[in-house]
Amino acid sequence: MKVAVVGATGMVGEVMLKVLEERNFPISELLLVASERSVGKKLSYKNTEYTVIGLDDAVTAQPDIAIFSAGGDTSLEWAPKFAEVGTTVIDNSSAWRMDPSKKLVVPEINAKELTVDDKIIANPNCSTIQMVLALDPLHKKYQMKRVVVSTYQSVSGTGVKAVQQMENEAAGIEGEMAYPYPINRNALPHCDVFLENGYTKEEMKLAREPQKILDDRTFSVTATAVRIPTAGGHSESVNVEFHNDFDLAEVRQLLSETPGIVVQDNPDTNTYPMPAFANGKDDVFVGRIRRDETQPNTLNMWIVADNLRKGAATNAVQIAEYLVENKLVSNTSEAVS
Repeated sequence: MKVAVVGATGMVGEVMLKVLEERNFPISELLLVASERSVGKKLSYKNTEYTVIGLDDAVTAQPDIAIFSAGGDTSLEWAPKFAEVGTTVIDNSSAWRMDPSKKLVVPEINAKELTVDDKIIANPNCSTIQMVLALDPLHKKYQMKRVVVSTYQSVSGTGVKAVQQMENEAAGIEGEMAYPYPINRNALPHCDVFLENGYTKEEMKLAREPQKILDDRTFSVTATAVRIPTAGGHSESVNVEFHNDFDLAEVRQLLSETPGIVVQDNPDTNTYPMPAFANGKDDVFVGRIRRDETQPNTLNMWIVADNLRKGAATNAVQIAEYLVENKLVSNTSEAVS
């Protein structure tokens, strides 16, 4: 595969390269792509140094797959240009997620919907990915009615500037601020921009994306998204009301048997998911599984994952792996042979 990583110099781009290397993705030619201000920079992949190129040069090179993590405006402008030359684009921004003509994919759930004609594929929001991975097997079994989610999101989801702000504040250093308030020793109920309905864009992503991924509009999701001073890993408190009753032992079994999920749920040994443990890992961790005693057929659980890996880079690479394995991209036969 001739593979382009667009936004290679950013936080997610760096993790993307790490995940591609770890999973030994079949790359015959690698193009590291970024904005004009980063062109000419040197980056390393598998102990080989690469020079960052611009978007025009990357389109001209006609890669088989382009994995984008360069922001929504860049994706809206450039993904179609890559698609026109035959490249399959996997986009990590919000640009295409709710476009009815584009697939929104978590591979364990709905990769089977992909075809050779899907030239722009959307990677879901980081918080959505970890939540739907846990909800999918339970929805199939008990049929969800309503989901209430509160998130506790890492500053790494905002980017390098936010991580630097947190580290500066912890060290007592004045510096550039990514947020309107200090984040160290604080919690900001403010992820992304506020909309006219009083919710943030992040909260509305959590409300809308699960319905598209699960191809079901019969359940609803309401969200409150909060930024907390952790450097890697999003956490979610999820309350799910089902149409049908459930058995807690069966819930734990269903989750344990779901690819990509690790159940950590033993109050006797203080075993539960934490971002400090999930950081650097590709799995989604689920714990604090318990019945909501205030109303019937309702479950509480705590879901944690590394937002830069399964929440972004790993999910995108898994989509690329599915495309290659199922011969849905050009040159696949050459790569396999």
